[in-house]
Amino acid sequence: MEPRSRGLAYALAAYLLWGAFPLYFKALHGVPAPEILAHRVLWSVVLLAGIVFLGGRTPLLRDALRPGRRGVLAVTAVLIAANWLIYIWAVNAGRVLEASLGYFVNPLVNVLLGMAFLRERLSRVQAFAVALAGAGVAVLVVRLGTVPWLPLSLALSFGLYGLLRKRAGIDPIGGLLAETALLAPVALAYLVLRGAGGEGAFGHGAWRTALLVAAGPVTTVPLVWFAIGVRSLRLSTMGLVQYVTPTIQFLMAVALFREPFTRTHAVAFGCIWASLAAYTWDALARVRRVEAAASEAARAA
Repeated sequence: MEPRSRGLAYALAAYLLWGAFPLYFKALHGVPAPEILAHRVLWSVVLLAGIVFLGGRTPLLRDALRPGRRGVLAVTAVLIAANWLIYIWAVNAGRVLEASLGYFVNPLVNVLLGMAFLRERLSRVQAFAVALAGAGVAVLVVRLGTVPWLPLSLALSFGLYGLLRKRAGIDPIGGLLAETALLAPVALAYLVLRGAGGEGAFGHGAWRTALLVAAGPVTTVPLVWFAIGVRSLRLSTMGLVQYVTPTIQFLMAVALFREPFTRTHAVAFGCIWASLAAYTWDALARVRRVEAAASEAARAA
């Protein structure tokens, strides 16, 4: 298999598995979201440590833990924990539709964060896309009478997480091990307290216990697949493939979980999908121009 085809297969597998997350968390319905999060942190540390130490990746961990990066890792650890907690709660509260909206909006939040913190300029098409997405959110605010805090918090927490990781240049696997290791003492203390009070789910039923242990591979495996895929794929391809996850979750919410999808939702999602189409078209056009310029320069040389 060619490297690009192999990369696409791994990237698709990662986004498909992320898209199936609601099924996993629904299977743990009844277990409090903080408890699921604590198991996700602890079992991820175990699996990631195995990948890093047995796979000869310790330089990546040492690089992630350099003195100048520890403060950033502390912040990104809080951001990813908050993102995971909100998402787990949303799934088990029957709000998968709102969660999918958050990940549809995320690429546009990334554009705004790039403009605010990296001094990136918006093209006219990007500005139009952001304005259209804002109109979609405004529709929800006006018609439903409330700010859609859940999708916005998911998009912002993940967007800020990506921004800080990008600026720090931290390896995804080594960085996630460092972040989960920082969170592990709090997670372990929480689980010990729940277990001492007879409230912990772990050990109460073989199926539930197995699902909690599976939180490690469920978290880590798609990240490894993503890391493999992103090495051999163009950024434009990854930009298109990323919509697989929220699309699957949207379809699950409406068709499988029967969450209400009103006319207001249709208008809001329509605005956001149109904005994403414009944003993606502009991104692909930019990539083509860069590739054409590089090809012309190579011929001239």
